[in-house]
Amino acid sequence: MDLEFSGEMWFWKGPAPWHFLTVPEEQCRDLEQTAASVSYGWGMIPVTARIGRSRWTTSLFPKDGRYIVPVKLAVRNAERLDVGDTVTIHLTVDA
Repeated sequence: MDLEFSGEMWFWKGPAPWHFLTVPEEQCRDLEQTAASVSYGWGMIPVTARIGRSRWTTSLFPKDGRYIVPVKLAVRNAERLDVGDTVTIHLTVDA
């Protein structure tokens, strides 16, 4: 399953601070149908993500009925991204 969307990068400053993008509701509904066959742990969905020229593997986290995508520092630096930027991301669910 492949999906692409644009969203605003946000920062969670909890005990392990991280930057995220939130998957839009429509794509979350599509992911829920796939989640049962690929999910592990507490609802995590393994994906390959791409922003610009940067590609990495990660997992979508379930949060408040939706999914969020963690964006690591190396990607943010390579693509010159910061909190509040609108980012287009392509995700491939890893089966």
